[in-house]
Amino acid sequence: MRILRTLFVAPVMCVTVGILAACAHHGGEDADAGAGPSPDTCEGLECSIVDCGSKALPSTTVSGTVFAPNGTLPLNGVTVYVPAGDPGPLAAGVQCSRCADSPQGGLYAQAITDEAGHFTLFDVPAATNVPLVIQVGKWRRQLTIPNVAACQDTALPAVSTSLPRNKTQGDLPQIAITTGDADALDCLVRKLGIDDTEITTDAQGGSVHLYVGNGAKEFASEFGGGTGALNDAQTLWGSLDKLAGYDVVLFSCEGGQNPATKPQSAMQAVHDYADRGGRVFLSHWHNIWVSGERDQPSHGLPDWESIATFDFAAPQDERTQLTFIDETVPKGKLFATWLQNVGGSTMRDQIEVNEPRYTCQAVDPTKGERWVYVDPEMSTPLGKTGVQDMLFTTPQDQPAEDRCGKVLFSDMHVSSGSTSKAVTPYPRGCSTQPLSAQEKALAFIFFDISSCVGILQ
Repeated sequence: MRILRTLFVAPVMCVTVGILAACAHHGGEDADAGAGPSPDTCEGLECSIVDCGSKALPSTTVSGTVFAPNGTLPLNGVTVYVPAGDPGPLAAGVQCSRCADSPQGGLYAQAITDEAGHFTLFDVPAATNVPLVIQVGKWRRQLTIPNVAACQDTALPAVSTSLPRNKTQGDLPQIAITTGDADALDCLVRKLGIDDTEITTDAQGGSVHLYVGNGAKEFASEFGGGTGALNDAQTLWGSLDKLAGYDVVLFSCEGGQNPATKPQSAMQAVHDYADRGGRVFLSHWHNIWVSGERDQPSHGLPDWESIATFDFAAPQDERTQLTFIDETVPKGKLFATWLQNVGGSTMRDQIEVNEPRYTCQAVDPTKGERWVYVDPEMSTPLGKTGVQDMLFTTPQDQPAEDRCGKVLFSDMHVSSGSTSKAVTPYPRGCSTQPLSAQEKALAFIFFDISSCVGILQ
């Protein structure tokens, strides 16, 4: 069923495309020429939807593969659609985004990319200058297809179907990243293809704002993006108003919980930000937001603490660990297939993780989802347990269909050769090596938490 919107209606044009009339003439010889909607009722591009099936011909399709901004990593779960009207601008700041919501501008045709990043749109208007929207969360690229021929496929090149690297190519979410001595989430975004010009301080206009936790404190003089010193992370997580300006926030592991920099007021601000629809990515010792302070039970968030169990004293001596994807969670099968497709798994469900951590031991399946875990029967050494990645939606006290936000905790570091040290200006510590297996796994999670809450159909 096509969902039509009236925000914007293009002028009605009846054009002949390929071998079939795209819109029949009133009372003329072409009235039964296999066109789609009646010219008495159609509007705009709707008049160019051809009924190819009545001529025993294949549907008019548009196909392609959606990639991360780097143009090489295909992405699952991205919405691609032909809008019925002008999609208009995206709302600024944190929003409650659910998968049940209709796309902006309505649609004539829609598809969701599969585990290879591929999509095929069916019954696309056969016309010139057909608009197309590629979107996941607030990552959005809009383009115009010069010509869509009737009853055949129009394949789009990768250069047209990659998510935007910068604002000249489309919309990017507003992202905040805190630097940490023990992890470097700030380096991952560069590997995913975001332009350096978009990586700045919060006062310099980029799409990605860096804040200093206890990692890199300033930009290198030769960097092509932000300049000067980074603002303190406490100015970010200490203020709900500040957090609310961002779609996604990522906290890089600091090597310890550092509870003095995260007072109860900050804990509540991050909690309330997620409840409003914020996306929160927590690396290793940022477990404090989910587990509470290890030595002070009253310093924490009770509803989040009930989601998972933690062992702060769990040994973490292994350099590598075999971990597994949990296919019982809603996106587990997609995740497992995608990771194989991009070379992150040599065997299905398996990820070789460097420098594993084991603070998170288990997840209550009624409150959250275990995505990646250590199997004690196959661990090195045997008997090791741990949850490497877990996800829950918020507010926790609301039914699942009424939730708005996502919180992802990862006990695996993303670093893989990258560092973010206080003495090293950004991005001098960032590795330029290809994405590792765990970086690919976290890339899937990074784009997934940007997406709507729920399951796209």
